[in-house]
Amino acid sequence: MSNLSTTGPVTFTDVLCERIAERPDAEAHVELRHRGAAVGPVRLSYGELGLRARRIASVLQERRAGGTPVLLLYASTAEFLSAYAGCLYAGAVAVPAPLPDGAGGHGRRADRVRAMLDDTGARLVLTEAASAPQVSRWLADARRDGVDCLATDRPELGDPAAWQPVRTRPDDLAFLQYTSGSVRDPRGVMVSHRNLMDNQRLLQQVLGTNAQDRFGGWLPHYHDMGFIAHLLHPVWLGGMSVQMAPESFVRQPMRWLRAIDTYGVTVGGGPNFCYDLCVDRIPEAEAASLDLSRWRLVLNGAEPVRPHTLRRFARHFAVAGLRASAGYPCYGLAEATLLVSGGAPGEPWRTRAADPEALERGRLAEPQGAEAVAGARELVDCGPVTGYDVRIVEPEERRELPAGRVGEIWLRGDSVAMGYWKRPEESEETFRATLDDGETGFLRTGDLGVLADGRLYVTGRLKELIILNGRNLYPQDVEWTVREAAAGLRPGAAAAFCVDAGGREQLVVVQETRAELEDAGRTNRLVRRLQEAVGAECNAPLANLLLVRPGTVPRTTSGKVRRAETRRMLLSGELQAVHQVLDPAVRDLLGARRTALGEDLLLPEPAGGGGRW
Repeated sequence: MSNLSTTGPVTFTDVLCERIAERPDAEAHVELRHRGAAVGPVRLSYGELGLRARRIASVLQERRAGGTPVLLLYASTAEFLSAYAGCLYAGAVAVPAPLPDGAGGHGRRADRVRAMLDDTGARLVLTEAASAPQVSRWLADARRDGVDCLATDRPELGDPAAWQPVRTRPDDLAFLQYTSGSVRDPRGVMVSHRNLMDNQRLLQQVLGTNAQDRFGGWLPHYHDMGFIAHLLHPVWLGGMSVQMAPESFVRQPMRWLRAIDTYGVTVGGGPNFCYDLCVDRIPEAEAASLDLSRWRLVLNGAEPVRPHTLRRFARHFAVAGLRASAGYPCYGLAEATLLVSGGAPGEPWRTRAADPEALERGRLAEPQGAEAVAGARELVDCGPVTGYDVRIVEPEERRELPAGRVGEIWLRGDSVAMGYWKRPEESEETFRATLDDGETGFLRTGDLGVLADGRLYVTGRLKELIILNGRNLYPQDVEWTVREAAAGLRPGAAAAFCVDAGGREQLVVVQETRAELEDAGRTNRLVRRLQEAVGAECNAPLANLLLVRPGTVPRTTSGKVRRAETRRMLLSGELQAVHQVLDPAVRDLLGARRTALGEDLLLPEPAGGGGRW
């Protein structure tokens, strides 16, 4: 199986074999469980990881799963990591995915996993014994009779001695990362061993990590940052990871910070909302009981990274010994495996004041005059782009732009993934883009940014993808959820988008309705029903809802909703609502406009502070 040579490992399978041989007794992973019978830490050594990998791989080989997609549906990070290692050992293509939810298998996650199952054509699903009944019921409800479900933690499953080594090549797939596309039309990013190895080297180089670092997080293991940075990078280094379930963190954010203290975590992070949640939920007296002095890299990879969030978190937990310089903004995306850029570890993160009107015209310029300075937009420095050939490009003409001009970020390098699974035309357009001068082989990120003094500043998004609390939401999924929640809304158009208010991105939905809204009680119930539907199906807080008359939402000549134009109308005061619910920060942004019915209805944000993951 080994591809090891005098030059070292060439696939991640080689890396895993090397770590298991070198450090059999060292801890590879600690899972912190807060629910069920097995409350407490579950420890996994490198030796045990290797034993489990061989046992699981023997079953996969018996089923001839080599080279084929296998869905990994786990609640346990320890069992997930073991299953992924087993897929590597067998040469199978792992597909990390969330456990399906919803009664009858029709929740948002269930729909997404069903679409992933269909897209991959997988005939085998791996899970743990505790989740096997739920997964089996979901498969039955989804009428996927030809798909087998195996619980990999059953001791009688597989024989480590029966495993046969498989030679893995750099261009073989290391996994499929489903991240792009809507719930009903997902796209799997094909990440090869070459891509993964290059990005692991980049992570080590940019973050300055080593085997003594300890990684601690709560991000889902099917999330690219949770999987590649928090679980796989420690294996690359020969270090240790500590992980808890997202639900454990959201219910009690102190659990995450307590784990960072207890286990001496040095690297870990998440999107903006997790830091806001910690500040909102953890009083200063409790913060003072922590020791966060060893946490040297507080990763923030959400887009956009919020300076206010970084400063607020650093101030609040300075009493726990957290260094202000620990804040670490970075930029990345799944199509580039994970990391693209980041600053220098240990140095204070930086921002740059930008004239907002100049930015709208595609230029980075310093604000001039007191009024301009007061209204300046603060851009976070995401550091130099290392390991890629980066270009800033005018997206329509595909013309490279000079430094100081805003355009789409294009990338070229070994970390750029191979393309989208079974989507050759989209892969050609996205992963092998060509400049107007004929230079080719670039990844189109869909993100807008600017280079200044050799450093990258991400300014916005070219696509209509909504990024909320570090999560990607497609507007059509939110709009569909709202329309389906109330029969009277289904004929009308809807537009979902984000606005920047109160120091964070906030979700807004503008929905046409023919319903009569004079009855306040009925209107309140309708609003709550829509908010609950979006919270349940999209896992996002809907604090801003505007109900408008039919024909209000602008469309193209072909009938497509013009979301950017709807957002512009809202911000300019042109949008006339018959009823609206607004977060106070958005109300202030809009100048405290009143609806045609008089006083607005103000509802509290859904539980969870800055939003739910």
